[in-house]
Amino acid sequence: MRTVRQDTNIAKERLVRGLALALLVLMALWCVAGPSGVLAWGENQRLLELREKQLVDLKGDRDRLKNRVALIDPKHMDPDLAGELVRSHLNVARPDEMVMQLP
Repeated sequence: MRTVRQDTNIAKERLVRGLALALLVLMALWCVAGPSGVLAWGENQRLLELREKQLVDLKGDRDRLKNRVALIDPKHMDPDLAGELVRSHLNVARPDEMVMQLP
């Protein structure tokens, strides 16, 4: 015959086991569906590839800008670039005009 004390011990033990099982299930769900889980892995890979492509594009832009800055150096300015900048920023020539440089 069981006593009341044994019934409460069994109930407490079942409660503790149930809570432990629920915690393990929640941890497993977090590992699968969390922000860094298995389901998010594919999305993270896709974003990584996209960012790498953007990085390559930005490096190309940076190299082009470095070249332009080197050509604009006041000590030895590129004459073609100077003419291009003057025409584009000061509207010295119209689109239908032909600019010819004389020696």
